[in-house]
Amino acid sequence: MKLLRVGTVGAERPALLDGDGVLRDLSVLVPDIDGALLADDGALARIRAAAASGDLPRLDAAGLRTGPPLARIGKIVCIGLNYHDHARETGAATPEEPILFMKAPDTVVGPDDTVLVPRGSVKTDWEVELAVVIGRRARYLESDEQALAAVAGYAVAHDVSERAFQIERGGQWDKGKNCETFNPLGPWLVTADEVPDPQALGLRLWVNGEPKQDGTTAEQIFPVAEVVRYVSQFMTLHPGDVVNTGTPAGVAMGRPEPKPYLRAGDVVELEIDGLGRQRQELKDA
Repeated sequence: MKLLRVGTVGAERPALLDGDGVLRDLSVLVPDIDGALLADDGALARIRAAAASGDLPRLDAAGLRTGPPLARIGKIVCIGLNYHDHARETGAATPEEPILFMKAPDTVVGPDDTVLVPRGSVKTDWEVELAVVIGRRARYLESDEQALAAVAGYAVAHDVSERAFQIERGGQWDKGKNCETFNPLGPWLVTADEVPDPQALGLRLWVNGEPKQDGTTAEQIFPVAEVVRYVSQFMTLHPGDVVNTGTPAGVAMGRPEPKPYLRAGDVVELEIDGLGRQRQELKDA
């Protein structure tokens, strides 16, 4: 299923995109799309049955904002330097274990919402990423099979980053990762049954129509299952948590000088096979 949330900021309603591309209203069945829903097999079964019947009310998509596909996100765990080609382009050694950092849930915005260039920023960068949405509690998982069983679905994430804040201002990466609007998510939460192999997905990103990233999750150093299993050794993942799994080569930081960092007025578009497409215009904070 392709689950999403539509409406104005703070007043989104749950919806479903059916197999014919018709937007359907889910608010007659569930109050929202969140961790509680993803952990409720009965509720998900009712949604599947209603979608198959074609009885869900249609929604007019014209002029309707698409919000983040997941409400009340618990935490966002991110994996740094998780693509072989991205590590090479930045001159970094291949990590022996996954590099973990966190993003605050309040960085999440809709897939087509405005992204704000922080005040004082000179190195705002783009990163298309596969987001993994957790649907079962994951604690000390022992196998890849257990890890994938904890995954409710997948989404497109844009891990916007301010490299000077991240790397040149001391401390951990959090300062360059947690600026407002720095995690557009969506348009859809695609349930795991529609993604048979998360290591066979193409990821692409354009800036002002110019291709910048064109990669594949097959290049991940630590595959999705290993990432979820690994993270569960250090923290408990709960339904409604999100794991951003890293970006392929092609970021501004990895390009020759002068590096083409983002500025107000730029337009970024990104997509992942089967998971939909985002478009953001940048403005000054």
